[in-house]
Amino acid sequence: MSGDGFWIWGGFFWYNFIKMKVKELLNQKKTGFDGVLEFYKNDIAAVRTNRATPALVENVPVDYYDQKLKIKELASITVPEPRTIVIQPWDKGAIEPIASAITKSELGLNPAVEGNAIRLTLPPLTEESRKELLKLLKRKTEEARIKLRRAREELWDKIQKMERSGEIPEDDKFWAKDELQKIIDEGNKKIEEMEKKKEQELLV
Repeated sequence: MSGDGFWIWGGFFWYNFIKMKVKELLNQKKTGFDGVLEFYKNDIAAVRTNRATPALVENVPVDYYDQKLKIKELASITVPEPRTIVIQPWDKGAIEPIASAITKSELGLNPAVEGNAIRLTLPPLTEESRKELLKLLKRKTEEARIKLRRAREELWDKIQKMERSGEIPEDDKFWAKDELQKIIDEGNKKIEEMEKKKEQELLV
């Protein structure tokens, strides 16, 4: 291989190495972005509608023997009727902590302890309660968008530092910025889709 060929090959290798390094950084952060979306999905699942679903209560945190566990980790959850949820703890000692957690949550439900189970009856949504739940949904949506923006800013700051320190060239910095924006746009689109679906459920 001639000297020129060696440098061309070497430059090509180095360029691709840098691209892979930046891609790896973006992929690592994308896992964090996906975490934001997953949290949002579970968060709005706990916003009640007129129809009962296990998702409404399964992620409610419970203080149980100095541990913070979710209801789904402590009990079975069934929906015997359209507006009824029955929670059957596997340990009788979890009944009161679960009932207390539901009472303190944003669900606005009054748990009724019946023997070894907890029954939740969802009252029909009033126009006023719908408006409040839509406000709650909007707040949770904005919180998710803020988390995405913060994650984007953190990663963009890191990319800029890499360029300033000579780890990546300026062209790759702007390429990474474009790729990062694509990830954020995709995340915001998914948030919008989930929000619209939840809105429709609230208006039924």
